[in-house]
Amino acid sequence: MAQVTAAMVKQLRQMTDSPMMECKKALVEAEGDIEKAVDILRTMGVAKAVKRAGRDTNEGTIAAFITADGKRGALLELTCETDFVGTNPKFTGFAADLAEIVAENDPADVDALKACEMNGNTVEDELTEMIHVIGENMKIQRFQRVEVRDGALGSYIHLGGKLADIVTFKFDKPETAENEQFKTFAHDVAMQVAAMPSVACRREDVPEDVIAREKAIYMAQAADSGKPEAIQERIATGRLEKFYKESCLVEQDFIKDGNVTIAQLAKQVGKAVDDNIEVMSFVRYAFGEE
Repeated sequence: MAQVTAAMVKQLRQMTDSPMMECKKALVEAEGDIEKAVDILRTMGVAKAVKRAGRDTNEGTIAAFITADGKRGALLELTCETDFVGTNPKFTGFAADLAEIVAENDPADVDALKACEMNGNTVEDELTEMIHVIGENMKIQRFQRVEVRDGALGSYIHLGGKLADIVTFKFDKPETAENEQFKTFAHDVAMQVAAMPSVACRREDVPEDVIAREKAIYMAQAADSGKPEAIQERIATGRLEKFYKESCLVEQDFIKDGNVTIAQLAKQVGKAVDDNIEVMSFVRYAFGEE
């Protein structure tokens, strides 16, 4: 049996990120064979990951990824047990890698994502390994993929990964995607989505039940005024218009310049870059929301 030296333990620790004592035990069991010790540690990691699977995961991060051509992107929420791990670069980097896999593979659900290839293994194997290395339970909570044909995507991450969004823009000329004015505009709109929660991108996207509920509230408020029904209707309609302006992204005042709406800003930037730019939709994730 080969002697297990401190140098061998150090080498195995560097290769696997496993605790020193576990590396030593694995090397002893493997009779000094480094490769066999790696396999032993991986097996140990699977066992530990199973034990950790029942532990609560109330912390974590939201990752955003957009392909270099701006055509495909994804948001992904990855949870863990503690805030300390939730801000660990190894953990947040893993979340970003998972978001990239979602964007490139378009899995139907979490199980399909876990079956995707990652570093020569499956995502599920890599997740198990990460649980072993970091020592906390982790879960892929949710994800959403976004794709655009005639346009590009923009994203924004806020609060250290607790809030993120992806916005879809439509335009005619492919070169607009590389224009610096457009890139600034896309970033600003994505920041607006993070700062000003919206019900929808535009009023025609607001669900009918939401409109009906809002209008019923405004009609009831107007009725309390004691004014004639025709005036009550106008009051309710006026308040609904205010709702649209506050709750629909393209109708909101731009947070950096309250003199223009997002729709007006899109026209200004479109004129500057000689293209027709529209803000089409957005996906917004706040960590821990249903």
